[in-house]
Amino acid sequence: MKRKKRGKLFYKLLFIFLIVSLLPLGIVSYYLVNLTQTTLNRSIIRDQEALSLAFADTVTNYVISFRNILYDSSRLEDFYTMKTDKIKPLVSNMMQIHSAFLEMSVLNPLGQEVVRVSRFGEDNSLRDFLNSSVYQKTVKDGEFIGNFERYNGTYPSITIAVSIVNPKNPSYTSGVIMAKLSLATLSGLLKASFPDPQHTKVAVIDNNGYIIASSVPGEAEKPKAKLNDEVLKILLNNDAKSGGGEISYSNGHKVLGAFSEVSELGWLVYIERSINIAYQASNEMLSKTWKVMIFVTVFVLFLGYAVSVVITQPVQALKEAAIKIAEGNFDFEPDLIVPNDEIGDLAHTFMEMSEALKLKTSEILLAKEQLEKLNKTLENRVDARTRELKSAQEELIKKERLAAMGQMASVVSHEIRNPLAVMNNSIYFIKVKLGNQVDPKIIKHISIIESEIRQANGIIDEILSFARTRELRPKLTELNSYLDDLISTYPVPEHIELVKKFYSSKINVNIDQDEMNQVIRNLIKNAIEVMTEKGRICIRTDVTAENMARIDVEDTGPGIPKDVLDKLFTPFFTTKARGTGLGLAVTKKVIERHKGKVEIISEVNKGTCFRLYLPLADNNLNVEKPAA
Repeated sequence: MKRKKRGKLFYKLLFIFLIVSLLPLGIVSYYLVNLTQTTLNRSIIRDQEALSLAFADTVTNYVISFRNILYDSSRLEDFYTMKTDKIKPLVSNMMQIHSAFLEMSVLNPLGQEVVRVSRFGEDNSLRDFLNSSVYQKTVKDGEFIGNFERYNGTYPSITIAVSIVNPKNPSYTSGVIMAKLSLATLSGLLKASFPDPQHTKVAVIDNNGYIIASSVPGEAEKPKAKLNDEVLKILLNNDAKSGGGEISYSNGHKVLGAFSEVSELGWLVYIERSINIAYQASNEMLSKTWKVMIFVTVFVLFLGYAVSVVITQPVQALKEAAIKIAEGNFDFEPDLIVPNDEIGDLAHTFMEMSEALKLKTSEILLAKEQLEKLNKTLENRVDARTRELKSAQEELIKKERLAAMGQMASVVSHEIRNPLAVMNNSIYFIKVKLGNQVDPKIIKHISIIESEIRQANGIIDEILSFARTRELRPKLTELNSYLDDLISTYPVPEHIELVKKFYSSKINVNIDQDEMNQVIRNLIKNAIEVMTEKGRICIRTDVTAENMARIDVEDTGPGIPKDVLDKLFTPFFTTKARGTGLGLAVTKKVIERHKGKVEIISEVNKGTCFRLYLPLADNNLNVEKPAA
């Protein structure tokens, strides 16, 4: 039997099946892959900038902590009285306690060394520093922090010095304590934090581009190690304090880089991550998408072929029958197996064309309507799946960011608390050495140091409280009484007037009092800090028409500029000279955990009002107007 030639309808059906099935899938896949790469790029750059800022602060605190150790030691009586026989044991003891000191010297008022102790036992002959910049700048400014150098041509180090001053005669310099501080600890910290150099590389460089510390083993130990010239050109010609973005090398390799300036030292912390590793997740997603596309293509071809054969074969037979009938051969029967469906009905009623045509037209319209409904349902499902995938992706990115922040907070808190512990030990040592005969000024300075240590520990606790979330412990609370008790225990300065305007009826809310204490005290503290002169703070409660409890903390301070308002709740953003920038971020986080919201109303030179909204515990509360 001669094989029948397939008509155009067969190939059209195959083409339509391919277009209808693959085009939406291809568009959605392309959009999701591009969205993944863009989101990952921004997220990784932000994380790298945050890490570089945190480590820049760590480097600064590392150098400053050892400078403060020298400063505290310089106030000891044995130093400012220049008792050589007692100074040398003290210096040796300091070298034993603080392994980061490579060498320490004590200079008399004439710039001559009276004591010199080296960790490696080299030549300890005494030198004359009268005309050196180290001695002259230390005598003039009271302290000196030098540039990056290599001690004995090998160890990365920095020179720090402080003047020795008799507290009873502070205008006269009794001498200078000078030390070589090792920076090798910074490389150890980087290696521990970023152990895989193939994934992430971190380096600290000076203003000439030389590597001070590096996460790559052995890189910082090279005598004149530098970063890639292309990266140095970008970093050293940039006036910004911090930043990040994509960097393309001349060899075609691309990386995501971020940097931050180390305050007081002029150094830079640079973090680099290969773009191939950064986009690994999106590349895997693209690979899986192609596999799905190939599978769908094969499936659609098979399904299209089967459907096309089922549809076109009887149509072709009916066409031949119509030709035969047109030729007058009314006895011709189509060469096909008549199925028990619409096409079978068409074959049986072929001679009753008009009635059959009406019937088939009605059936085709019904089938079209059902197909449109099916397509609409399919589109709705695709949209729903797309939204679910996007939501899951955003949640994953958020969890990764919080995980990175928690890791960073743990590392930073560990590294900062070590020098704080050293400072506490030094304070204890000083107290022991001073005994009961203590100058009031010395007691004052010791109290200042202890206060600063407590403040630093408070900052660490604030960072950890933001990065870690504990389970809420809500408790039914009468809001007015709770605020009244809380405000009465808060120390308000004399130049600040504290006004309370509470709602006339009781307001019951379910709150975690520990977390809410932190929110209210933080807002009052911020208000006090912006009003250095006379001012007023008003604490107000109310109930909104939506049955929400409202707490207003309003001040008469300088207000907040519009360009700053949008950034206030951003973690680590602050306009203060000191602080972590987490206070308002924690405030927003706590309120949102209570199913509430925060609003800011501020006008420059007039004041600022923070409005906290909390759900009422009793929704049947009778809403009354507040008392005038």
